[in-house]
Amino acid sequence: MKRRIPLVTENSQTYTFTRRALVLGGMQGGIAALIAGRMAWLSVAENERYKLLAESNRFQLMIVPPRRGWIVDREGQPIAINRSDYRVDLIPDQLEDPDRIIAQLTKLLALPAEEVQRIRTELEGAAGYQPVPVAENLSFDKYAAVTLRLPELPGVSPLRGFSRYYPDGAAVGQLVGYVGIANKEEYEESGKNRLLITPGFKIGKDGLEKTMEHQMRGTPGAKRLEVTARGKLVRELSTVPDKPGKTLPLAIDAGLQTYAARRLGDESGAVIVLDCQNGDILCMASMPSFDPNSFSDGISHNEWNMLSQDERRPLVNKALSSLYPPGSTVKPMAAMALLSAGIDPEERVYCGGGYQLGNRFFRCLGRHGPMTMHTAIARSCNTYFYAMGNRIGYDAIAVMARRLGLGEEYPLPVVSQSYGTVPDSAWKMRKYKQDWTRSDTLNAVIGQGYLLVNPLQLAVMAARIASGRNLQPTLIRGRERPAPPLDMPPEHFEAVRHGMWEVVNGAGTAGRSRLPLDGIQMGGKTGTAQVRRIAAGQRGQGGDWKYRDHGLFVCFAPTDNPRYAASVVIEHGMGGSRAAAPVAKDVLTYLFDKPKAMEALTALEEGWGGNITERMKRDERRWLAAQAAKKADSPSATESAAGGSTA
Repeated sequence: MKRRIPLVTENSQTYTFTRRALVLGGMQGGIAALIAGRMAWLSVAENERYKLLAESNRFQLMIVPPRRGWIVDREGQPIAINRSDYRVDLIPDQLEDPDRIIAQLTKLLALPAEEVQRIRTELEGAAGYQPVPVAENLSFDKYAAVTLRLPELPGVSPLRGFSRYYPDGAAVGQLVGYVGIANKEEYEESGKNRLLITPGFKIGKDGLEKTMEHQMRGTPGAKRLEVTARGKLVRELSTVPDKPGKTLPLAIDAGLQTYAARRLGDESGAVIVLDCQNGDILCMASMPSFDPNSFSDGISHNEWNMLSQDERRPLVNKALSSLYPPGSTVKPMAAMALLSAGIDPEERVYCGGGYQLGNRFFRCLGRHGPMTMHTAIARSCNTYFYAMGNRIGYDAIAVMARRLGLGEEYPLPVVSQSYGTVPDSAWKMRKYKQDWTRSDTLNAVIGQGYLLVNPLQLAVMAARIASGRNLQPTLIRGRERPAPPLDMPPEHFEAVRHGMWEVVNGAGTAGRSRLPLDGIQMGGKTGTAQVRRIAAGQRGQGGDWKYRDHGLFVCFAPTDNPRYAASVVIEHGMGGSRAAAPVAKDVLTYLFDKPKAMEALTALEEGWGGNITERMKRDERRWLAAQAAKKADSPSATESAAGGSTA
């Protein structure tokens, strides 16, 4: 059946319009009521909460990193200071559109491609709280260029603060260490201290900068700022100044430290100088080293790779952490042990070129003829010490070695310290489950075999023999403790010191290293230590650098009233008289006559091709060129070039 179409009249249209209008009006009224209710809720019930949030957005509290305490030498000369620094960081949590912002910063700051790659790499691995450094030590113009564009650079944090600076660079690298940005582990260990993630703040990472962090860090300040909703600064409301860290005074003589580092030249080794009156460490140089300013500013991958791949180990503090067989430098110590065992120093031992023990012949450095203790020290006769050491046994000598400082770990504020090995029969049984043999004694008594020491221990041994006191090395100024006399007869020290005088000033092994000073003489003992087993009659005087003998020297001066004692170790220097004693001569000369010492150093540096900084830059350029050549010669580069040619 066909449906009937309703008739549309004027009344029906009016009715329909009115009904729809009422529905729409009702809906609008409902929405308005909801909005009004919500507004009433926010303005009344949530008033306090949103008021606090608004205040929080309007006012921001900025931590001001504290200025780090200076490190100064015994005379107050600065070794580590702070200098004004303009820097720019990225805050990952606040960063929007990283590619655009990095591109803009690259243009504003003229960043090299290597730095851009570093920023991208660090940004990928950074936690949200950890600032990523973009550039430090900026000029004011570049800093201002970034600051003016802040509204369009969210996540970019320009900062004016202070950065660490080491005026003497690599000469103090191993001594003071360096500072750097806290990593994730350090941040969490600190209880998530916000100061550690404040842009521009750095903590001690190595050396004294790390061990004395608690004294040098200081207390942070704060700034209360009023900002717009987009984060633009309106005004600075109040400031609580930071409290700088305490100055760290060292026992070190900064001039001597720098001189010793420079005097080592291109050699790999260490120089230690002690004050025989109180045990102050006046110099603790280890070369080659690193420039701590590079680490403080953010070291490049190239520089890090160059340092870590260098066979001379510039990242290792050789003064404390490297161990060496001491060679003949321990013969004065062995002589002290012989005297304590009742050996008459005038008793003679005939040296015919060596010592027969069973079916093995232990060689000497020559045929010295009849030797007393005095001449045996002066001419470094192995045969005398073989015979006498075999007579008293090494257990008695080991006791003296420990009394004079070998094998000891000193209470110094350092990151690490290797204390080495002073062997005896109990030690060998404990370590190897074997009995001590007479061959072991003959090797150890001339400073080879199991005996291992570090350069600081050698310097302490020389200082205790020179002073007759139980000196303890001190690195921090003002911590000196009175050193009691060693419980040994003074005539024993005199006998040994007289033999050491002969080494330098008589017919000894270091006659060419006499001090060029009127009325001041140096006593010492040379040492040449093998680094590998070699056939009888051979010496490690050539071949690959790493297989050559070490050169060592211990000394004190003046001989009539010892004031300074020192040790010098030249890795693979092929002899104490050849490599180490000349360095000791110039370093001790510096303490008595600076102009004369500087004159000698200037002549040497002209032959070496410049000072430490100039030579390090030269080495870096050479390393970079070698890396570029290696990359160009690699198979992938060749294939790439071939592919490009074909295309």
